[in-house]
Amino acid sequence: MRNRQAAVIFILVTVTLDVLAMGLIIPVLPKLILDFLGGVMTDTAKWSGRFAVVFALMQFFFSPLLGVLSDRFGRRPIILLSNLGLGLDYIVMAMAPSLYWLFLGRVISGITTSSIPTAMAYIADVTPKEKRAGAFGMIGVAFGIGFILGPGLGGLLGKSDPRLAFWVAAGLSLMNWLWGFLFVPESLPSEKRQKFALRRANPVGSLKLLRSHHELWRLATIQFLAYLAHNIFSVWALYGMYRYAWNTDDTGYSLVFVGIVTAIISGGLTGRMVKRFGEKATLYIGQFFGASGMFIAGLAKTGALFVTSIPIISLWNISMPAAQGMMTHRVSEREQGELQGALQSMRSITFIIGPWMFLKIFGWFIDPKYALHLPGAPFYLAAALLFAAMLMSTRIKQDAPVAPRSTSIPPPPDVVPPESIPSGPIAPIMDQKENI
Repeated sequence: MRNRQAAVIFILVTVTLDVLAMGLIIPVLPKLILDFLGGVMTDTAKWSGRFAVVFALMQFFFSPLLGVLSDRFGRRPIILLSNLGLGLDYIVMAMAPSLYWLFLGRVISGITTSSIPTAMAYIADVTPKEKRAGAFGMIGVAFGIGFILGPGLGGLLGKSDPRLAFWVAAGLSLMNWLWGFLFVPESLPSEKRQKFALRRANPVGSLKLLRSHHELWRLATIQFLAYLAHNIFSVWALYGMYRYAWNTDDTGYSLVFVGIVTAIISGGLTGRMVKRFGEKATLYIGQFFGASGMFIAGLAKTGALFVTSIPIISLWNISMPAAQGMMTHRVSEREQGELQGALQSMRSITFIIGPWMFLKIFGWFIDPKYALHLPGAPFYLAAALLFAAMLMSTRIKQDAPVAPRSTSIPPPPDVVPPESIPSGPIAPIMDQKENI
């Protein structure tokens, strides 16, 4: 029990520090790019876009690879190598003598932060099936804390030296690696591991797992819509400046409020909702509130009313852990890493297309040359996406058998073959993943 608690704490700290380290460099990376480009803002905007796209692309390609490798070699070595690589990468970025070295560092950080799906698989390994949604909710707390502390601390450090934030991020990642190396056990027993196959590790091949079961594919589609809607935050700052005349402090305070509410709801409400209403109801209840909050945000004519929409939007956070939990029930223990890698690849696709889509829509509806002036249009689109996801969620079954897939490792001799089980509902073959 103590080992399990220590492992869960390590994963929470790992995710928190990963997000914190990413948040630390958000305020300072554009400044560093600007310095390398001699203060030319237009070139800085172009290069900032390239940095964002390459980061998402690396996550798209490497998340499924790391997930499948963790199914083969275990979660611990993948997580530790990623933590070590991330720490060393931040040192490279802190010492970067040119823009191209800094760009290379961003490529490497996109690869190393792809370990978060493996961390999610670790949680599933050590958590009973019925507690997984609550555990994934605690991952939401870790994300919230990271985004509360990271940008603020990064901005403070960046006032004296933009590179200082990279050094602090490196120190956090390396300390986390040392802690895990010394104290954290492996979560995936050798008899539950799956032989490595390249077709499962490439981003397109990994998505085939999501199509292996009808309801798994439906849940994946629901998550895709939710991930896409989450990119509304790409217009958050511009929306506040345009509609409410916010300055950077106002934007920062609003995002800190988002982080605080997210952490409270993810940690304090998700588990209770799942216990009371079940994962399916929690899924569509969260999406209903998310859609409602987005619609209110689009209507809000004052900054104060916009801020009141944040807690309503944040109730959406109970739905994603519920969806994650339901998806883990629909694959076998040997496929948990592959599942999380596939989901991260899918999310990376939305990171590539989502910001462009929302920013384009925002720009079009505030352009004076068009008759229709509708600055809230991006929020209405996000509300529509979540409403569509909610309708799909009502048709999901609460639980379903695992879709069997061929594996190169035969089951242990004491396992009863599936064909010997009487017909009727079959409990999913699941690994014990997530409880936080």
